[in-house]
Amino acid sequence: MAHYLVTGGAGFIGSHLVEELVRRGERVRVVDSLVTGYRRNLAAVASRVEFIEGDLAQAAVAAAASAGVDYILHQAAIPSVPRSVTEPVFCHEANVNATLNLLVAARDAGVRRLVFAGSSSVYGNVAVLPTHEDVPLDPLTPYALQKLIGEQYLRLFTSLYGLETVTTRYFNVFGPRQDPSSAYSGVISLFIRSLLDGRTPTIFGDGEQTRDFTYVANVVDGVLKACHAPGVAGGVINVATGGRVSLNTLFGTLRSLTGADVVATYGPARRGDIRDSQANIGRARALLGYSPTVELPEGLARTLAWARQAGS
Repeated sequence: MAHYLVTGGAGFIGSHLVEELVRRGERVRVVDSLVTGYRRNLAAVASRVEFIEGDLAQAAVAAAASAGVDYILHQAAIPSVPRSVTEPVFCHEANVNATLNLLVAARDAGVRRLVFAGSSSVYGNVAVLPTHEDVPLDPLTPYALQKLIGEQYLRLFTSLYGLETVTTRYFNVFGPRQDPSSAYSGVISLFIRSLLDGRTPTIFGDGEQTRDFTYVANVVDGVLKACHAPGVAGGVINVATGGRVSLNTLFGTLRSLTGADVVATYGPARRGDIRDSQANIGRARALLGYSPTVELPEGLARTLAWARQAGS
């Protein structure tokens, strides 16, 4: 039995990682400031998880959270492009300073490996689709730059201090427990909530922008594989599905699934939004033995079922 720390473990992706680790019989500690996470996300496993409420931007919190653990799955962040544009300093504290504090604490605690939640936003408007990990990076927002800085700190700590690290770059993750009440939520959760409530959602831009929507179970599988795979320390690996769909097509699919008689409205494109995003997952297949287990249609159906139950 290994001992895991999941930062941001009361959040959307973090809570799914916690549940899977508990299901596998591992020891789990969670640290979360509850700025974007909720204790209710851990309700099913609360009695089997050690919980620390605290902000990793405080070095003492990072040190206490890292003490005695074998692996760290670093999910804690302010995962919002629009919020980073309006509040860059606040997001820098959460996305960069906290990551550096955690790396120092992990190094000093003798942690075996730290896996970092990276982001496809670091690619910017890349011309290569599907996008592989070695293309030139072009972050267009503070969030994207903050995630890139985190990646670079991980590589540095591997080469300089010997701390094993891996960055898993996420592409538009969705699924149960993604909070639809926030303006910064993922588009799928916002679409579903609007359709179930009979409200008109807004699509920013013309709706023809494409994304590699990835169901959360695929991310959980990829992160845990990255935590233990040999020969990947210091590396960066896309974790996604390898497909892409436009927002207009996505909305049409969800409208059909819900049976809602709702038409979307369109607004100006948001600052920093990229046009197209699609992962090349060849490296994940080769190095992690990763392959998506839940494709988009099934993921949408699962997420819709959860949303209906949560809203009832």
